Amino acid sequence: MRVTQAGASREPLYTAEQRRRRDASRWTLVQGVLAPLQFLVFLVSLWLVLRFLVTGEGLVAATVSVILKTAVLYLIMVTGSLWEHDVFGRYLFAHAFFWEDVVSMLVLALHTAYLVALATDALGHHGQMYLALAAYAAYVVNAAQFLLKLRAARLQGSTREPLRTVSVGASE
Repeated sequence: MRVTQAGASREPLYTAEQRRRRDASRWTLVQGVLAPLQFLVFLVSLWLVLRFLVTGEGLVAATVSVILKTAVLYLIMVTGSLWEHDVFGRYLFAHAFFWEDVVSMLVLALHTAYLVALATDALGHHGQMYLALAAYAAYVVNAAQFLLKLRAARLQGSTREPLRTVSVGASE
């Protein structure tokens, strides 16, 4: 364990072996490409959804953009699970990314609920777009979680302190 300046002990994000596996995994590069792509799709879609809600125009463009955002989300979730398996030996809920995965499940559920509402014509067009906004709000929280983890990994990688393996539980 590492002791921070405030005196609180913190586990390193990666052991030395996990860092080696992270750096060797092809999914690391895939995630590095898909994450900014997903953010770009999100920004465009957010603008289209808000435009529809404000003006009533562009329903088809907004709908297609939410479907595209959801498809990219599914892709990043699948490849992220493969990355997590390569690095931590489990597809989801590895200790280091437990809460990020929990929120990711909420994001996935909300995006999927949008697709179900769209397919069943539930909620009406405005309701569907508000559901998309709820999914997007959860996505922003989840993206912030991952950015904080990326920052923590970079800070951990820049320290001269050797990494130590910390046994967290029987499942790891």
